[in-house]
Amino acid sequence: MTISQVRNFRLPLMNIVRMDRVPILEQLHLEEKLLRTSADNWCIINDGSNEPTIVMGISGKARELLEVKSVLRDKIPVIRRFSGGGTVIVDQGTVFVSFICNKDAVPGLQPYPQPIMAWSSLLYDEVFCGAGD
Repeated sequence: MTISQVRNFRLPLMNIVRMDRVPILEQLHLEEKLLRTSADNWCIINDGSNEPTIVMGISGKARELLEVKSVLRDKIPVIRRFSGGGTVIVDQGTVFVSFICNKDAVPGLQPYPQPIMAWSSLLYDEVFCGAGD
């Protein structure tokens, strides 16, 4: 998908939820509930999590992705989200932006990571303009 193709997509009407330092586990519970029960489009913005936490995708294997002894020693919470994705460490400095959209929200947009990332870059291009590569 080219940038010119992506720019032809329009932005759907969205409900916005703004949160401040809501624990990532609570945010993930909210996201899953909205995904399973709402036909509306949502953008959830959470400015930081309350404590450092490791978040794993649904198929991640802790013994392969984590230094388990260090995680246990340092008592770092580890949670598994209901969706895929990589393993990340989040904390107070993490800004979360989640889009939950119905399948018809952006006509022609394929439900795969690369097209979705290209579409969301329309929003982020302006946010990060001049911030470097």
